[in-house]
Amino acid sequence: MGAPTATADAGGREVTEAALFEAFGGVRGMVETVLPGLLFVAIFTVNKDLHVSAIAALAVSLVLCVVRLVAKGTVKHAFSGVFGVAFGVVFAMMTGNAKDFYLPGMLYTLGLALAYIVTTLAGVPLIGLILGPVFKENLSWRTRNPGRKKAYAKASWAWGLILLGKCLILFPLYWWADTTQLGWVLVALKIPPFLLALYLTWMFLVKAPAPIDVFAEMEAQEKAEEAERERQRGPLAPDVAAERGGGGPRHRR
Repeated sequence: MGAPTATADAGGREVTEAALFEAFGGVRGMVETVLPGLLFVAIFTVNKDLHVSAIAALAVSLVLCVVRLVAKGTVKHAFSGVFGVAFGVVFAMMTGNAKDFYLPGMLYTLGLALAYIVTTLAGVPLIGLILGPVFKENLSWRTRNPGRKKAYAKASWAWGLILLGKCLILFPLYWWADTTQLGWVLVALKIPPFLLALYLTWMFLVKAPAPIDVFAEMEAQEKAEEAERERQRGPLAPDVAAERGGGGPRHRR
């Protein structure tokens, strides 16, 4: 009995890892998230030119998006990066303050942290809404899989509190630090909190009950209904069966 259980556990871990990788973009998604901001702060640190730094950051985010399109990969992470950088560029250009390049992203992080916390308190943890379709369970975890709902709640609390802690570091720096100090701290805080939240999500989910595949259930139900319709039609009459078989009725001379 031990071997099948171990195999099932390993399979569950692999499925969970693959789903998290798909949902959050994996290594490539992290690169697409970090690179524009890193390029902005690196160039600004050298020449203090807001326009050159902003254009370079926007250009590299567009290149990353084009690469995704050419490779026919999932572009949602690249597009989100383009929009995020574009908002930062527009905001910084409007105010003339290079620090404002980071402000839209910081506000988004704060809003996301609050969304994780509020949805969890409301009984519909955001991480479950994100990962439910990826695991093919949709919202079945809300009413049919309480153990999984509990895991999603724990994971959402982890994301919310980690992102909130990140905001508690960044917003004071926005007011007190200069652009380069804020930029380098922000770059440094891009990956570690994300990886911590991702690891905690994985840890909670691998210990949770398996997801209910609602798509497989729907397919099985459709097949059962079709079989029931065939049964209710009953056996075909001999003449009809012969006609469908291509023979047709025979005439005697």
